[in-house]
Amino acid sequence: MRKVRLGDTDVEASVLCLGTDSIGSRIDQAASFELLDLYTEKGGSFIDTANFYSSWFPGCKGGESETTIGRWMKQRGNRSEMAIASKLGFDYPRCDGGLSAAEIQRECEKSLKRLQSDVIDLYYAHRDDYDSPLEETMEAFDRLVKAGKIRAIGASNLKVWRIAEANTISQVNGWAQYCAVSQRYTYLRPRHGADFGPQICINDDLRDYCRSHGVTLVAYSVLLQGAYTRGDRPVPAQFAGPDADARLAALEAVADETGATFNQVVIAWMLQSDPPVLPIIAGSRPEQLTENIAALDMTLTDDQIDRLDTAGNPDIKQVWLR
Repeated sequence: MRKVRLGDTDVEASVLCLGTDSIGSRIDQAASFELLDLYTEKGGSFIDTANFYSSWFPGCKGGESETTIGRWMKQRGNRSEMAIASKLGFDYPRCDGGLSAAEIQRECEKSLKRLQSDVIDLYYAHRDDYDSPLEETMEAFDRLVKAGKIRAIGASNLKVWRIAEANTISQVNGWAQYCAVSQRYTYLRPRHGADFGPQICINDDLRDYCRSHGVTLVAYSVLLQGAYTRGDRPVPAQFAGPDADARLAALEAVADETGATFNQVVIAWMLQSDPPVLPIIAGSRPEQLTENIAALDMTLTDDQIDRLDTAGNPDIKQVWLR
């Protein structure tokens, strides 16, 4: 699997990232290890987790994903081959959340212990914290970089102006800057005013910023939890409407032409976009993960990309969603 550098850092990661919010919780350890093994056998090296995964699952308190990944890496002896991304910012049991200097230091140490690692390759601010000054947050991240606890930092669910302001502060002070941004994104476009809670979508402004500043774009919720392929999973209400119908028709046409699944076309479309978007993929069963990884075997033509890009209402623009 092809690898890319994250921003202008020396962190190399595979173009398909493995999402692990259900690892070690809804998916037990044995099945989790099977999925992690399959992903790495296919050349994957970029694993996405967070401190509070999966605190929402019955019987879980957070940290289950990191703990399972740590056990797996120790058993496989492959830590040096992995690019591990983790995050902080949301609250969970025994953690108030936020991006204060004390919280960043404390949560980083807890994540390192759970991962059984000396370093986190990419450490994300998982949500914004308007109560903590940006200077405090960015200096705290930089201290961890200088201490060798983390290699690079990223932003997730932050508005583009906040990312730009944070990076400007870091640039002025010679601190580490956000090299990657992870936001919600899929082929279907959200309806105007759609509510995703604290999650923010990739939009045109963010794409322009990342393209001009060399920041890597990463996408989550790429496949809408099976809505593209499963009859029992309708298109979420935040997307449903005439624009979605037109884009689904274009997606179906390209899938028919290529012999690929809808999911594979969505993943290929992201990787071939400008700027490229690295999808976070997952799967609760090996065959699902195998299907998603197989998207790397296809290349969409310029005509197919153009038809996918222009399907639907040309006047619709991505908007910041909270």
